[in-house]
Amino acid sequence: MGMQEKIAQIHELLAGELDRVDGLQALDALRVKIVGKKGELTALLRSMGQLAPEERPAAGQLINEARERFTGLLDEKLTAIKAREREEALRRETIDVTQPAAMPAQGSAHPLTLVLDEVVDCFTGMGFEVVEGPEVELDHFNFELLNIPKNHPARDAQDTFYIDDSIVLRTHTSPMQARTMLSRKPPIRIICPGRVYRADEVDASHSPVFHQLEGLVVDEDVTMADLRGTLNAFAERLYGKGITTRFRPSFFPFTEPSAEVDLTCVNCHGKGCRVCKGTGWIEVLGCGMVNPKVLEMCGIDSTRYAGFAFGIGLERIAMQRYSIPDMRLLYEGDMRFLGQFR
Repeated sequence: MGMQEKIAQIHELLAGELDRVDGLQALDALRVKIVGKKGELTALLRSMGQLAPEERPAAGQLINEARERFTGLLDEKLTAIKAREREEALRRETIDVTQPAAMPAQGSAHPLTLVLDEVVDCFTGMGFEVVEGPEVELDHFNFELLNIPKNHPARDAQDTFYIDDSIVLRTHTSPMQARTMLSRKPPIRIICPGRVYRADEVDASHSPVFHQLEGLVVDEDVTMADLRGTLNAFAERLYGKGITTRFRPSFFPFTEPSAEVDLTCVNCHGKGCRVCKGTGWIEVLGCGMVNPKVLEMCGIDSTRYAGFAFGIGLERIAMQRYSIPDMRLLYEGDMRFLGQFR
């Protein structure tokens, strides 16, 4: 068989293989098989030693021409494969700018956060400063400095979580009132928001963990009228014009006199409804004038200074604001419920 016929056989082999090649790896393997160091064309070149000397120049020329032709065919196939893969990549990665994007789920603030922000805005607008403190508190600040000594019956009413005899999960945010009075001199005007703990049974209106915001004002010539004016301004800011307060006598060891505060029912505006049980009023918070004994224990001269304090349950405000019937809904983390508050 002559050199030209052998080259034609290799060309036929290459053409058949090129039709079946579908990727860069297979093409590289075919290139090695045909024009590589141990390829078909290289083996043909090495066999020229068997030819007569006068036949070798012509045979060498045929082989070199075949190498150029075969390399060109392989390069054309390489270009075609790369173009095809580039088109496939563009097709996979194409972004249709006219198609609506899949937007991530949008969160919303928790109803307690919404209420807290609004209440804080009310009081900071009246010049109050926000202070925060530890949730794990010393008995000394949580009870004793607030005129609730050991064995005082008011401790039983709070059913406290004790870590040991001197450390307790705070039952109110009032310890920050004591801490503030110990660390600075009047005038004092602060609010203390935060999480508090009591050993309550879980039901629609009680939880062992809930949130409070307490306020304290200490200055010269502070009276009960200042307390009522502050709470009236708060009520109108939170619920709108026409909402007023009603004070009922009560008892708290750290205030004297003390009062429970009712607001005009925001549902019926005092006419009487199911929400207020026909009374026209809804109980919202407790308050009073700071007990002089508390002032003295915190190093403040009670003959010169007076003060008032109040405590608001944020869950109660949120439930009234959003007509939430069960407190447990606030803690379950159900996105179907929480997604309503935006």
